[in-house]
Amino acid sequence: MMTRRRFTLAALPASLLALASGNAVAALNPNDEYIIVSGGPALISQEQYRREAHRHDRWWGNFIRTARYRVEQLQKATNGAINITWLVYRPGYETRQTEDGQPLIANIESVRDKYKIRLVWFSTTDELINYINSGQDRRSIKVSGFEIFAHSNKYCFVFDYSNHILGASETYFHEADLKKINKRVFAKGAYCKSWGCHSGESFSAAWKRATGVKMIGAIGKTDYSDTWKGSLPFVGAGGRWTS
Repeated sequence: MMTRRRFTLAALPASLLALASGNAVAALNPNDEYIIVSGGPALISQEQYRREAHRHDRWWGNFIRTARYRVEQLQKATNGAINITWLVYRPGYETRQTEDGQPLIANIESVRDKYKIRLVWFSTTDELINYINSGQDRRSIKVSGFEIFAHSNKYCFVFDYSNHILGASETYFHEADLKKINKRVFAKGAYCKSWGCHSGESFSAAWKRATGVKMIGAIGKTDYSDTWKGSLPFVGAGGRWTS
């Protein structure tokens, strides 16, 4: 009979344990699934009309490099004993690669190949939610973690922000969509975090009500300005993380 290995967040290094505050005693089964989500970038042709201080995504890879860094961090902290699936909003990178003249889809797929993780493209919010609910056999493979890198406000994640319409989004994950999530898909002690702006001001609480699982989110804006170096975003001046 095969014995399923287990690891605990309590065994993680201090740098990672700090991100998992409040979940240090949770035992996560590596056969369960850890989901990381990357939203899409803005287009420079849209953002050029903003004042400099308010422009987004001058670099296309903000939500890709941070996800890559987080995958590497989690794999190292667990000695590879973690089952990661990466969901990426494909339409945003298709339009941005046309604008940039760069093979962005292939670049993203190269991250999948390097870290040997499952990559799932999505184009709608329903596709994302359907994957959470039934992308695996949730009777035996629970969601042990959920982290998202994307544009957001206090009420929703906006996957194509300034990609088709300046300062707006046609594809978004709103608090109202949370009722579609089956709370039974989450493992006990699942670790959830939003790396988007303002989500700790409302969305995190709505997530907890809908799923029964805490989500860490930001009060204020999150800053991705240094993520191209290989780092996670941080909360800007006057802000903080909250669950």
